[in-house]
Amino acid sequence: MNNDLHLNNAQRAGILIQALPYIQKYYNKVIVVKYGGNAMINEELKAAVMGDIVLLSLIGIKVVLVHGGGPEISEMLGKIGKKSEFVNGLRVTDAESMDIVQQVLTGKVNKNLVNLLNGIGGKAIGLCGIDGHMIKAKQMDPALGFVGEVTDVDPQPILDVLEKGYIPVIATVGCDAEGNSYNINADTAAARIASALKAESLISMTDISGILRDKDDPETLIPVVHVSEAPQLIREGIISGGMIPKVNCCIEAIRRGVKRVFIIDGRIPHSILIEMMTDEGIGTMFL
Repeated sequence: MNNDLHLNNAQRAGILIQALPYIQKYYNKVIVVKYGGNAMINEELKAAVMGDIVLLSLIGIKVVLVHGGGPEISEMLGKIGKKSEFVNGLRVTDAESMDIVQQVLTGKVNKNLVNLLNGIGGKAIGLCGIDGHMIKAKQMDPALGFVGEVTDVDPQPILDVLEKGYIPVIATVGCDAEGNSYNINADTAAARIASALKAESLISMTDISGILRDKDDPETLIPVVHVSEAPQLIREGIISGGMIPKVNCCIEAIRRGVKRVFIIDGRIPHSILIEMMTDEGIGTMFL
């Protein structure tokens, strides 16, 4: 097994040359990566994701990292004795919880990611949806409290940071004109940010292999889904549960002008590079 890992120089050169058409395709284009789930909790996977992002940015691809932080928020709420309650995958967020969400997402999680990227030679700057009123939101449903529905995304702060050669790392907290903060679902935020940036691709990292015809058999991965086919897959129950809102976000991004949207398995190291820089790819692509 070990011999496979020791590539000779010719093989290394060959690998780089094979990546050339993909590097050319994405050069100077904007790619939005939605990051969360297992890849965010496991330190080894986290290091692989950060490495991928720095590599892509160094070869001239404009990477925007959008992150959630559900497990960290639940952990912090637990510390102050608040139970996490979810309705249809959305966290019920009262005023006290919203303070914690904002602290954990924009402070702890965001700055840790920025620190990791900078530590391995990237140039990253942390932002959240409140900065420059980038993500405008309104209350989605009074029963959910401070859970926001995105009303508008102003891409200018992100474009300014990209133009200066930085990797924007965005925490998904939004605001309204009255100065209220809202907890925004990271998939939704990433889809809207990708649309506002007219991104070439949106890559959503999840804890599954992609869309599977049979959820228990990774061999049944559906590599390409056309937006028109999605409602049928939902009706058949192939897309179900927590995947439905994720897929709806993918469809929304495509309808709003993002060229390609990928759902990939964040549990596999370097899944971003495998998806972007190889013929086979790794997850499900929406067109």
